[in-house]
Amino acid sequence: MYLKNSISKIVATGSLALWALAATAQNGETYLPTAAPDRIVLNVTADPSTSMAVNWRTSEAIAESFAEIAVAEADPRFVSKAQKRKANTQKLVWEDTPTAHYHSIIFENLQPGTKYAYRVGGEQGWSEWIHFTTAGTRDQKLSFVYYGDVQVNISSLWSRVAREAYAKAPDARLAIYAGDLINKANRDVEWGDWFRGGGFIHSMIPAFPTPGNHDHFDTPEGINTTSVFWRPQFTLPENGPKGLEETCYYADVQGVRFISLNSDQVDVSEKWTKVQEEWLEGILQNNPNKWTVITFHHPIFSPKTTRDNKRMRETFKPLFDKYKVDLVLQGHDHTYARGMANIPMAEKGAQSGTMYVVSVSGPKMTDSNVDRAAWMDRSAIYTQLFHVVNVEGGKLLFDTYTATGELYDAFDLIKQKGKINRIVERVPANLSERR
Repeated sequence: MYLKNSISKIVATGSLALWALAATAQNGETYLPTAAPDRIVLNVTADPSTSMAVNWRTSEAIAESFAEIAVAEADPRFVSKAQKRKANTQKLVWEDTPTAHYHSIIFENLQPGTKYAYRVGGEQGWSEWIHFTTAGTRDQKLSFVYYGDVQVNISSLWSRVAREAYAKAPDARLAIYAGDLINKANRDVEWGDWFRGGGFIHSMIPAFPTPGNHDHFDTPEGINTTSVFWRPQFTLPENGPKGLEETCYYADVQGVRFISLNSDQVDVSEKWTKVQEEWLEGILQNNPNKWTVITFHHPIFSPKTTRDNKRMRETFKPLFDKYKVDLVLQGHDHTYARGMANIPMAEKGAQSGTMYVVSVSGPKMTDSNVDRAAWMDRSAIYTQLFHVVNVEGGKLLFDTYTATGELYDAFDLIKQKGKINRIVERVPANLSERR
């Protein structure tokens, strides 16, 4: 693993011509780091009501960088009250990628439900002042966004999804990415497309990413691990198992425990499967929150008849059932499917109270669910989607929107004391025509 506070160094190789090719986006743009901060991204912490993390990038010429923060006010003189802090800085050298410095900081001792303004940079250039709002208390309504695979044609075709989602849920307190944020783990230009595609939204709504198989690579030593960019450019909770830092983690937000599992490591290693199983049971056993949402990349139940993530299902579904996990958000299969009523259960006559969802937000599609699998209650093909989830008290409202902002699917989960969740369907009338 590449440690957060160490310098990730791999000797650069290759010609200038190859470097130029690697740094060129599909539209001919390049993403060279400069003295001015770019790739600014807000990230969840273990408790986003009292802290928030932010990352950004500069050229290697910027040896140190800073962040300033203050409670946001309409009076522009609020900037005189801003607190300034020096960021942690690490240098990333990777093959033909332009060498860059990645900076990070965690704002701490914040007030819940409060709008803050921050900026990052220094004498050589500052970002604009950017707003974010800390999470509130567990009795307040919570909104969050969920994206399936982004992966390809990010700046050209995924960007519209991100903007529609922001228009629908500007007050979202986090954005879940269910893996495969890009296509080739260590290709800087694709990360540049991801940051460009989300634009300023990345700097205002905290990211909650889980890595997919395309966010991993094999080292020359044959070790499968996350992208060399993952830990330098995301600062995520380090409350997961040792060795899976910032890929397997959790955050508690307004009465919801959000959990990320690293399903790619489950797919390749029995060791990491057992480690995550034991860790997950521990945090499910000791969970003071009303709701539990888990995200990972490889689906427990696949819409694709050619795929079967047996190890994921046999390892984790018993825990989901035992501890009454409410919502499981997945990616990988480039289609949309959800199911709860027809989920197979170990106990005869038992019914699942867990909703399983697979989705895709980018343009890479599959027609895998033409023949609908038995577990699926609703599905879609060749449709870019995003999801807005609202949680208030004992009710969770799940709305699925298309890339053009139309409501495609909707349901509510209702908590019932001593029983499994009750589902209320709010299916748009035209859904059956579009499956």
